[in-house]
Amino acid sequence: MGQSRIASLFFSAAALCAAFAAMAQAENFPSRPVRIIPFGVPGGVIDGIARLYGEKLRERWKQTILIEAKPGASGTIAADFVAKAPPDGYTFLFTLSLTQINNVVLQKNLPYDPVRDFEPLSQLATGGPAIIAPASAPYNDVRELIAYSKTKPEGISYGTWGTGSGAHLMGELLARQTGAKLVHVPYKAEATAHLDMLGGSLDVAWANPGSARNLLRSSKIKVLGLTGSRRIQALPGMPLLTELGFKGFDLDSWVGTYAPAKTPRPIVNEISAALREITRLPDVTARWIELGFEPLGNTPEEFARNYKADYPRWVEIIKAAGVNPE
Repeated sequence: MGQSRIASLFFSAAALCAAFAAMAQAENFPSRPVRIIPFGVPGGVIDGIARLYGEKLRERWKQTILIEAKPGASGTIAADFVAKAPPDGYTFLFTLSLTQINNVVLQKNLPYDPVRDFEPLSQLATGGPAIIAPASAPYNDVRELIAYSKTKPEGISYGTWGTGSGAHLMGELLARQTGAKLVHVPYKAEATAHLDMLGGSLDVAWANPGSARNLLRSSKIKVLGLTGSRRIQALPGMPLLTELGFKGFDLDSWVGTYAPAKTPRPIVNEISAALREITRLPDVTARWIELGFEPLGNTPEEFARNYKADYPRWVEIIKAAGVNPE
């Protein structure tokens, strides 16, 4: 038997052993506490939803689930922690599209690669921002807003929760597409922008759908339009910008989950299946809707396809908006 044949048999046997080891590891998963690393600060929206999923996973797996927020740098610290964690399924990330798309363009020397360093598990929910106006505003949808803006030489001011945010990018896309003069005013928090809008310092503002719904209930605002690919149950009857004739606003913001790259496929499949089943539970679905998101819960393959399709479109908008890396 030649040396090449011996080497081939050796590598085949090694691959077979590795496959059996991965299967055995998956059968026993999880055999110790699992950590979920959520985007943002303790007590934030993603931390809260991670705790809800963590409780369901504890019931399913009969294992301790630890929620360990690692805030800072627009989610980069949390994402980098997971990217460098052992690829064994015992650490995974709950995050926003910000860490895997916007940060790649907007942050210099990002310490991780959003594709190479992660295994997608599931997009749990989607929900694009809404553009809102005071209830007394002389326009009722985005088309009327754009027409009105062209009568104002100084343009229309719009508030968002920061330069480079999804809301800012959607505002810039709207300005470029319509030729309207829309003046961006960034804030550190959307609530501050909403207060200034209601106080008369801003013409309009962007809002996450859950915030828009709460303001709408108080009769203080009107919703002019929604971004994203699907209408949302939090704001029934509110039109999508694409339905109003504007192009390119079908891009979704999302909450997604990732494991470190090279996590064994059987473990990826187990975690993803658990997350998908939890997403469909009535109380979890209700919580997503309350937060202004539409529950999704797709497979790793579907998540990867969605990311591949949407990433270049987001990058194009970010660059066209002229936002410089920090």
